[in-house]
Amino acid sequence: MSSGTQDGNASPTSNPTADAPLPPTGEQVRISHAGHEAWTVAVAAGLRSLSLDGRPVVNGFAESERPSGGRGQTLVPWPNRIAGARYALDGAEQQLAVSEPSTGNAIHGLLRWVAWHVVAADTEQVTWECTLPPQPGWPTSLRARVSYALDDGGLTVTVRVRNVGDADCLYGTGSHPYLTAGTELVDDILLTVPAGTWYDTDALGIPTGAHSVDGTPYDLREPTRIGERVLDTAYGDLDRDADGRWRIRLTDPGTDRDVVLWADGAYNWAQVFSGDTLGPLQRRRGLAVEPMTCPPDAFNAPDPAAAGVVRLAPGDEHVATWGLSLN
Repeated sequence: MSSGTQDGNASPTSNPTADAPLPPTGEQVRISHAGHEAWTVAVAAGLRSLSLDGRPVVNGFAESERPSGGRGQTLVPWPNRIAGARYALDGAEQQLAVSEPSTGNAIHGLLRWVAWHVVAADTEQVTWECTLPPQPGWPTSLRARVSYALDDGGLTVTVRVRNVGDADCLYGTGSHPYLTAGTELVDDILLTVPAGTWYDTDALGIPTGAHSVDGTPYDLREPTRIGERVLDTAYGDLDRDADGRWRIRLTDPGTDRDVVLWADGAYNWAQVFSGDTLGPLQRRRGLAVEPMTCPPDAFNAPDPAAAGVVRLAPGDEHVATWGLSLN
């Protein structure tokens, strides 16, 4: 629908009339580099589509669609679920809005259905910004920026959040792309997750314990066909390469080409979701691989800091970077 054209003051290539309906995800901004192309959107500073070297690597959604299952969304100020939509901060209970009525939980943060705005863009990169105000269950203001950049190596996504309010808060972030290696269903993908730990959950999606992957169907440290596995699983103890990044790989066995999601040191957990609870048009069509700075329900962990939760004081900033590439 539109494309950023200059740094700091992006403008659309075409302006819809005042009476034209707005897409469900708001403004659409295209970026490209060589054979790479991405479409990003205002709602949730989302990633709607991505192709690298002309090959789709994101199982996204159309401009006319509302994304289902968190598809492509940025998760701020926490990823995954908070049990009962409640947590404590300095001994005071915080009650958030219940955003997952089926479980009574709060899920995927407070900015996933909010329209962000462009603060900088050119043909190869775009930065979206949104300010989260204090509200029930949330004590302070955060300024969030998400930057998407394409280069020869693929896509780099940087999530930068600063506490611009007057109170401390707990903080975590994640992102929710659905990936495709080119197979029709995720069943045929060879998946590699370099994780030593997986998290069991109860019926409401809240972790009940962390376990070694040794000897379990959750051990994906070597390329493994997904087959009939049903995954909605958080992983920890991720092994990193020499550059400090961990990498989850999806391989199409018919071509041996890999799609790689990598993440820097800010992300110590990943959620892998095979999409079994989605509608028939999306079910098991893409594999959600979600880099997370903390695991599910980390705000309620006995030691939130040990679970990756960051305490942001006024003026503090947190930066996390992940990306997608072809091997």
